[in-house]
Amino acid sequence: MRSHIKAWNRGVEFDEGTYAQLRNIASLPFIHKHVAAMPDAHVGIGATVGSVIATKGAVIPAAVGVDLGCGMMAWRISLKESDLPDSLGHIRAEMERATPHGRTNNGEKGDRGAWDNAPTSALNRWNGLFDRYEQIIAKHPKAKSYNGLNHLGTLGTGNHFIELCGDENQDLWVMLHSGSRGIGNKIGSYFIEQAKKEMERYHVTEYLPNADCAYLVEHTELFQDYVEAVSWAQDFAWENRKQMMHQTIMALRKVLPPFAVTQEAINCHHNYISREHHFGENVIVTRKGAVRAREGDLGIIPGSMATGSYIVRGKGNHDSFCSCSHGAGRRMSRGQAFKAISLEDHIKATEGVECRKDADVIDESPAAYKDLGAVLAAQSDLVEVVHRLRTLVNVKG
Repeated sequence: MRSHIKAWNRGVEFDEGTYAQLRNIASLPFIHKHVAAMPDAHVGIGATVGSVIATKGAVIPAAVGVDLGCGMMAWRISLKESDLPDSLGHIRAEMERATPHGRTNNGEKGDRGAWDNAPTSALNRWNGLFDRYEQIIAKHPKAKSYNGLNHLGTLGTGNHFIELCGDENQDLWVMLHSGSRGIGNKIGSYFIEQAKKEMERYHVTEYLPNADCAYLVEHTELFQDYVEAVSWAQDFAWENRKQMMHQTIMALRKVLPPFAVTQEAINCHHNYISREHHFGENVIVTRKGAVRAREGDLGIIPGSMATGSYIVRGKGNHDSFCSCSHGAGRRMSRGQAFKAISLEDHIKATEGVECRKDADVIDESPAAYKDLGAVLAAQSDLVEVVHRLRTLVNVKG
């Protein structure tokens, strides 16, 4: 390795595949200082999910991934858990009606995870993004997606969710997790392929640990275009979360007593790139499944669909490039989870939580993830806990 790896893994599981992937990234010549591995780290595509990669003069599109700008948002509202009814099923149903979620028809016409007719509020957000998007696509037409507006304000699938939670003071919180949806996926996938072609063009591929380590060199036109496209996708993801929060708040007003939003905790990315200054130099930081945690920064570290989450405050640890984990981290792949976890196991693990309890979400069951408490303990020098949230209602695609 050309660079070191600093891992916050005391008391948590790291398999050999995760170490191997971290070593691949650390072997690249443009890594700045070291690669930081968060306690939720696990094998990903291109780079380890739960890693922080500071680079000088280059960026690795596959390390950034395709769920560009994926992140979290949480608001506290002025109600207490005692204001909730005994049964929460109708609350989940109202939340599910408010926001398209899931995916059907291979994402084509009639997909239940997209709008048939986007609401005016989503259209207004799209109009604010449209001109910049058109400029990007004019140069890179193969990066175009046709579902941008229809995905703005939609949840998606996998580990994305919307939740109603309670904290240690019995205060209620609305929290959600999603990213740039299909339009970000298209941009990310396109530039990953462009980076691979650049490596072939300049005969660099044979020197890479694997093809997914293909990179774009700073000060080239393609690099600049990629940075602009990722920046745009991050803005789309930001607006997507705000739109979903708006829809969820409106839905809750239909079924809960009158309330006010009392505190916006954060709207934070955890899959993105950023220009920052670390160890005396200006660098590009790729956080692939990691949250910025400068001193005083508020962040969100969620668990699985029944284990709750944490609102945290950053301590500004420089060795982590001022970062922390973005969740508990998977301990099983989705395929492994479907084989290892029974439906009965899932139902028992989600007891007391109003959520889906069917076989299609077993890959998101708590047993598929690392222990959230251990993950928090392993990064006590990165963040401090502000609130511990317990899941009451969970919506998944």
